[in-house]
Amino acid sequence: MEKKFQVVLICTPEMGNLVPLVEFAHLLTNRDRRFSATILIMTLSQRPLINEFVKSRQASSPDINFVYLPTVDPPSPDQRTSTLGYISLFIEKHKPHVKHAITNLMSTESDSVRVAGLFIDMFCTSMIDVANELGVPCYLYFASPASFLGLMLCYSDLETQLTNELVESSTELFVAKNPSTQFHIPSFVNPLSSLLLPTTVLKRNRDGHVWYGRHGRKYKETKGIVINTFRELETFAIDSVSRNGTTPVYPIGPVLDLAGPARWHPDQAGQENIMKWLDDQPPSSVVFLCFGSMGSLDGPQLREIAVGLEGAGFRFLWSIRTPPKGTVELPGEYANVEEVLTDGFLDRTAGIGLVCGWVPQVTILGHQAIGGFVSHCGWNSVLESLWYGVPIATWPVYAEQQMNAFLLVKELGLAVEIRLDYREGSELVLAEELERGLRRLMDGNDEVRIKVKEMRDMSRTAVIENGSSYRSVGSLVEELMANV
Repeated sequence: MEKKFQVVLICTPEMGNLVPLVEFAHLLTNRDRRFSATILIMTLSQRPLINEFVKSRQASSPDINFVYLPTVDPPSPDQRTSTLGYISLFIEKHKPHVKHAITNLMSTESDSVRVAGLFIDMFCTSMIDVANELGVPCYLYFASPASFLGLMLCYSDLETQLTNELVESSTELFVAKNPSTQFHIPSFVNPLSSLLLPTTVLKRNRDGHVWYGRHGRKYKETKGIVINTFRELETFAIDSVSRNGTTPVYPIGPVLDLAGPARWHPDQAGQENIMKWLDDQPPSSVVFLCFGSMGSLDGPQLREIAVGLEGAGFRFLWSIRTPPKGTVELPGEYANVEEVLTDGFLDRTAGIGLVCGWVPQVTILGHQAIGGFVSHCGWNSVLESLWYGVPIATWPVYAEQQMNAFLLVKELGLAVEIRLDYREGSELVLAEELERGLRRLMDGNDEVRIKVKEMRDMSRTAVIENGSSYRSVGSLVEELMANV
């Protein structure tokens, strides 16, 4: 009887983490039909869309089994001070349930079906202990770029410099004593200023930066690191992290859900209205502004954007969300968006623009009317934009997005800069600053546009037979089969 293999996967309960993990499971089971996958789902009441997504994928992915873990009580306020601390402790509380779920799978093993590995994401490193207890090989599935992985792997070494060089400022963020101070991260060609480091790193009065160190150290205990990137995009960073230690690295991207939320999101009518509007626009004429599933801007910043859009005069599709109300809350929808914009803006731009709330981002990026993308530079968004050959203007907001923006603009020449160092609480991006960026994005920078089109072709070549990522997936499959 032919031997078959089961892999188990678990990730942080966020859509931006779950979608690429599910697509990776789909890639693996499609690549070798001897593989099946079980994805363990942690439940957060603030993430109802996860349930809609899982229901949709259950119906369309026969080789993937979704198992909901029992609910756990959230960490108490005295146990954590940062969002990362909260989510890390929340995940850790699931260890007994994860152990029980994998034990159940192993109890149904036979000589023909074996559990070949547990895949965790960047903040689920507490599950490495569970894998070790059960004798199951554990792998990291890293849905961010290899360049950011380089920071995580060297973070403990970097901590001494950060402690010595950063001092408290008038904001929550610590800043460098000397503005010219540069931080050398092995996965970047160029040094970075402190302003480009992740928000979590700069909040020294919170515990998030401590958790970065804990997670980064644990990465080295895995049997391999699978990265959602491809060699042609991040050659330098991939070579750097490959040299970092003995843990094998598998760049297997871009791993994308190109169908997007069109098949599962409840706002079907909103999606249809947006796509109908785009159908009426000329090719490559629309600039798309979207700040991700977790991104939002406050009223004064929205009004600056409105003035900048009017001044630039380009056709636009603009997604606006209300700021979240709590630590783990998501942005919401404005009941009346006109109340937060400049007087008469919607009337004056009715012929060339559409302002909306939530949007099906990947579907929009694939539309022929889109000519440019003002993006928060989340890695899923970057990969989607490159896949469709849409140039980006960088406006990072949180997490590692400042580093991603730096990578795109300064290291790779694949984007134009609005800001590299913007984050929540920064000084406003003024209307004229946005207008300049939009003109560079839509009217000029032929060199960037050419490079993006070239990278589009390389991203698609990487995943087909004999492409770099295709070969990397093959190496991973061989490694998993060798485990059992």
